[in-house]
Amino acid sequence: MIQSKNNSEHYTWGDGCDSWILKNARDLSIKQEKMPVGTSEKLHFHRVAKQFFYILKGEAVLYIDEKKLVIRQGESVSIESEIKHFIANESAEEVEFLVISNPSTNNDRIEIEK
Repeated sequence: MIQSKNNSEHYTWGDGCDSWILKNARDLSIKQEKMPVGTSEKLHFHRVAKQFFYILKGEAVLYIDEKKLVIRQGESVSIESEIKHFIANESAEEVEFLVISNPSTNNDRIEIEK
């Protein structure tokens, strides 16, 4: 079956951010996400899952172990398990990206209070 935002399960998170679940298996999760200007997720890590972020549109900032990385359209970043991180949209335009997790992040997200 062909998957897209148009036929995938959708949910919202944070302050108006969107997520479409393109694939959700125990060993692999693929989501397409959209973040409005000025939004971010909470600092967290995954005990087991490794993640790969690929920017489809716009410019995102990933904070990884307190380092700030600016990632632009067509660029990607990999994050190993146990690494503290969060993504933010500090630009003047919405950002859209893929986040691929291996295995799935279901029940594997530990949020950290700042």
